[in-house]
Amino acid sequence: MAADLPRLPLAADPGLRSRHLLALPEGVEPDEVEVLAASRFLNARWVEPAGDTPTQRSRPLTAAFGLRVSGARPAARLLRLSRHSTLTGPYAVAPEDAVSLGLPASTVTVFDVACSRERGERPYPGGDRHGLKRAFPEGLPVREEERVLLWLVAAARRLGGAVRTGETGVVLVPDMESAIDLTVFTDRWVEPAEALAMVQRVAPRARLSVASREWNGPMAGAGREEGHVVAGMPEPGGTGLRDALREHGVLDADERRRLMMEAAAFDELMLAAPPAAESFGVLVDLGVDGTVYVEVSEETDLPPLLRGLPWTQDRVVAYRVRWEPLLIEELEVERPSLEHRVARTRAAPVIQAVARALHAAVGGEIADEADFLIDPAEV
Repeated sequence: MAADLPRLPLAADPGLRSRHLLALPEGVEPDEVEVLAASRFLNARWVEPAGDTPTQRSRPLTAAFGLRVSGARPAARLLRLSRHSTLTGPYAVAPEDAVSLGLPASTVTVFDVACSRERGERPYPGGDRHGLKRAFPEGLPVREEERVLLWLVAAARRLGGAVRTGETGVVLVPDMESAIDLTVFTDRWVEPAEALAMVQRVAPRARLSVASREWNGPMAGAGREEGHVVAGMPEPGGTGLRDALREHGVLDADERRRLMMEAAAFDELMLAAPPAAESFGVLVDLGVDGTVYVEVSEETDLPPLLRGLPWTQDRVVAYRVRWEPLLIEELEVERPSLEHRVARTRAAPVIQAVARALHAAVGGEIADEADFLIDPAEV
């Protein structure tokens, strides 16, 4: 493909080195970049360079499944992300140009990124998973530029590419193996026991994540005053019920008794008929490799590619399958330790197996942690 593309205009465009670049390896088609853009930017579309007229969108959902779509046009085109941000490309990159820009040797094509420059405060010390603190030590990108750069890094991670940041020229090469969390989006809710059974088919050690101690109502004598009990309130004294209610403006004794009776009745109702779970979790203990969590809850903030689909118009449930290592702070390190990477490698197949089992039972779509859709057959 690269042989048919226009060459990156390094000599003709001096400003190119000051703009962000998305560098990609052999085999990545423009339509794949389009699908990833549509997964993050609601109005992403190809436009004609001269007239800003939308071209026909290539099959986004089909392309999302596996991200291997043929038929890309062999010419530099303009992919609009938003009102202020565009990608132009793909351009072919000669090996000497890749070296000049500090790009990986595997780079074959490049997209030229135009977006507003919006910088905030200098970065605070701490985690730098995406490498942006390293690339922008004088002031982190904010607002539109931050959104674009985070997407560029996520796209490079998904496609095995790199991002060259404008001005500083720092090249970010995200590890493709560093994002292992998956989410199943569906319109089907299952009860905790049923979800546990699904997970246990592939991870027998799974168990429900529950509180360490079951709540059975207020402790005996809690909140007692004048022969009555107010649920959850402390004994009289320096911080007793009378002082607590007085702090909240309840000074009348009859009003305190009424509040006591309402609270006691509510406690009794909740103990007799607890409300149905609105969210729950399943966990799989991996020992020295950490823990895999399945977090189940309703989801209202959907990836753009899922919005507007018939089955997403009512309730959508997210089954988030994520990994937590023993040293959780290493999740925010751009280049974590060997021990972390080994544990992550062993945890990834568990996450994939759990996501496959859940998807087989509840249907829907599978997305990675950047909300890029994944073909279930490739999980």
